[in-house]
Amino acid sequence: MPVFQYNALDAKGNESTGTIEALSSKEAISKIRNKGLFPTKVRAENAARKAKTKNAVVAPKRRGAGGKVKIKVVTQFARQMSTLQDAGLAILRSLRILEEQAKKGNFKRIVGYVADDIEGGATLSEAMSKFPKCFNRLFVNMVAAGEVGGVLDVILSRVADFMEKSERLKAKIKGAMIYPLVVLIVAFVIVLALMYFIIPTFAEVLSDMSDGKAGLPALTQFLLDISEWLKGRKGANILIVLLFPVAVFAVIKLVKQFRAGRHALDWLALHLPMIRRLVYTTTVARWTRTLATLISAGVPILEALNITRETSENEVYSRMLGRVQQAIRQGDTFANPLRQSKTVDTIVVNMVDVGEETGDLDKMLMKVADNFDEEADVLVGALMSMIEPLMIVVLGGIVGTIVLAMFLPMVKMIEVMM
Repeated sequence: MPVFQYNALDAKGNESTGTIEALSSKEAISKIRNKGLFPTKVRAENAARKAKTKNAVVAPKRRGAGGKVKIKVVTQFARQMSTLQDAGLAILRSLRILEEQAKKGNFKRIVGYVADDIEGGATLSEAMSKFPKCFNRLFVNMVAAGEVGGVLDVILSRVADFMEKSERLKAKIKGAMIYPLVVLIVAFVIVLALMYFIIPTFAEVLSDMSDGKAGLPALTQFLLDISEWLKGRKGANILIVLLFPVAVFAVIKLVKQFRAGRHALDWLALHLPMIRRLVYTTTVARWTRTLATLISAGVPILEALNITRETSENEVYSRMLGRVQQAIRQGDTFANPLRQSKTVDTIVVNMVDVGEETGDLDKMLMKVADNFDEEADVLVGALMSMIEPLMIVVLGGIVGTIVLAMFLPMVKMIEVMM
């Protein structure tokens, strides 16, 4: 009788491995579940040995497949793979078809390597896990759940839906930020040009009109001093000003390399005026949708929480999910530690609580995600409506201040003459 190797989780979320005799993978899964375990990976023992041998042979050829792949390409792949599986094609044949039609490049090579591993006896999730820059942990675990449950076509379709909604939300946020960012950059360059080229031409005239620098109004003197500083050291000072935004961006990137730094920046984003509600809604929408997608695929709650925590892009909520996972491991419910964390609205806690009571946690989490996505759309529109007049006022104030500073000495001179 064939022997199957398996990885499984018990009721407390502890991982265990072993072997079991069965006539098929479905029978092996059934026997494992009868032991009170939740299988996460099941494969024939001889297939595992073949996969190791095959991987050892092809590994040197995989140097060109380590780059990152665009989310749009992976989403399209998941959608097409789902369609082919629904049509009844074998996984290997489906992969070869998708490899053939893919454009030349990194992704085409990756699909080919995944197909090679399948041919060598590996499962689809195991083959994909070797390319984390292309197929992240969420994708791999969803595929593994689909393989175990025999619903790979449905799971791939859900993965594609999830990725499309996540990218759509990101695109809306980025689109909302482009306009003010462009306006700020243009305004920054214009003000620097005025201070470096235009203001100095008025310096001598204004000084003569006001009988020396001591007689200039304070605002005018202040702008002249800034202009003089910018032109000092043979233009080195203005180079410092131009490089300052780049330095700030580099420091932020450096801080993000450390977990404490990421937590501080994410906490700050959740408390900044104007954008804090938008950051909150988009973050909660993302992790609730991720968790709902995993649970609906049959991934055990503790493993689903762990994956959601690791794929969360906000360190504040990543730590919160870690505490929730620990509480559930100790026998608590999901809603209690979520309520104690005080990181989500009461409505979210109540919907999670109802989901646990009715056994529809995945559906409740998905409703939370959909509601927060809709709220995020409204907030993006409102933010854009606020930013446009605010930018006009700010830019008008800056230009008006410069013009006023240039005309104040003339007004002062007229008053003296009168």
